[in-house]
Formats: sequence, structure tokens, C-alpha cells
Amino acid sequence: MSGPAPRYARGGRVRVSERFPPGHVRTPWYCRGKIGQVERICGRFRNPEQLAYGDREAALETLYRVGFPSRSLWPDYRGSERDRVEIEIYEHWLEPVSGDTE
Repeated sequence: MSGPAPRYARGGRVRVSERFPPGHVRTPWYCRGKIGQVERICGRFRNPEQLAYGDREAALETLYRVGFPSRSLWPDYRGSERDRVEIEIYEHWLEPVSGDTE
């Protein structure tokens, strides 16, 4: 399954889109609008949002593992400042952070 190069590189900063579409989505609400760092490029897979509606020929999308400081997701988090959460997020949910290069 070849295709275009990933838009974001490992170590790059990205913002998760804040949109709230109806229907099936795979991106957790608590990370929307937050800035994280690309930890890993997982590969290209069929878009699960399209697959959920029966589109077996869904577009291939790059999947990233994005890390977030726990406190950036939950301001009242009382654990260590070093605690992080990693979430796998498809490219169409990610946006570049101003000032960073793609």
C-alpha cells in the first residue's frame, strides 16, 4: 500500500482538529484542539470513519502516534509532570502548529 509521503515527521508538533462531526469518529474528544508531538508514524490504513459506513474502498490515510503531556489534556491532573498519553490519530485529524515546518 504505497501512497504519498506522510505530511508530518517524527518529532513534529501537531494540533488535533477541534471539529465535532456527527457519526462515527475515532479521535477522542479530550485531545481535540490540543498540541502534541508525533512519536511514531504507524503506516497507512483505510480510513476507519469511512469503513464504519460500509465503504470497503475507503481512502488510505497515514496513522500517527501522537504524545501529549497529561496536564495538557487534563489541567487538574495531579500526577507527575513527566506523565504522557499517546493516542493514535489519522492524518486528516491533524493540523500543523504555527511556526513549525511540515
